Amino acid sequence: MMFGEVEMLKRFELAAGVGFRGAEIQHPYEQTSAEIGQAFRDNGLESVLFNVPTAVGALPGQEADFEAGFTRALEYAEAAGCGQVHCLAGTTDDSRAEATFVSNLRRASAAARPQGVRLLLEPLNTRDNPGYFLTRSTQARRIIDLVGEDNVFLQYDIYHMQIMEGHLAETLKANLDIISHIQIAGVPGRHEPDDTQEVNYPYLFDLLDDVGYDRWVACEYRPRGTTLAGLGWARRYGIVAGKG
Repeated sequence: MMFGEVEMLKRFELAAGVGFRGAEIQHPYEQTSAEIGQAFRDNGLESVLFNVPTAVGALPGQEADFEAGFTRALEYAEAAGCGQVHCLAGTTDDSRAEATFVSNLRRASAAARPQGVRLLLEPLNTRDNPGYFLTRSTQARRIIDLVGEDNVFLQYDIYHMQIMEGHLAETLKANLDIISHIQIAGVPGRHEPDDTQEVNYPYLFDLLDDVGYDRWVACEYRPRGTTLAGLGWARRYGIVAGKG
């Protein structure tokens, strides 16, 4: 979602140039896995997260599609040295959805284990994603517990969870044991997480430091203008804001 002003393979240099140390990609599949892996290495960035290309994890009858998509994501993860894959649940109200998701995740967990890859589950808000199956942190925890594997974790997107739940500080602390990845964006609008928005991000970042969170916090927002021009909020965190 960042540096959309240029094509994918040029974004890595821009990200590294302003001080980012890692990058996640929702959909890297328009390039080859070799191209994506080389772009990370050439620019000294850690590959943090890829999405599975198919949003069907909880959809009964589409187990083969989930398996094929997950296999492809693992191929890209191996090429780029990426340790996390987001498994999208998909849109469904089928009563079998939870059981389907749990079964798919158990198989995916076994496939990911030799590569040391973590599976991530991300609840999404129903305003932007009507009908999406996974919508709350308590639901994600229940599914993680049902899967019962040690490489399945919560991807906590503060933008989505502010809309669905609020109580961000307490929810982050309550789920710290299963959170492997955090994403940020301003609410409302999903723009820069700056002081024009309702979420107090400096407070939450200090909280994460205080409770010992030591994994990635990722910018998953839509810049209002150019990416570089909107990075002023991140200067205090070592990112050099631009004028582009």
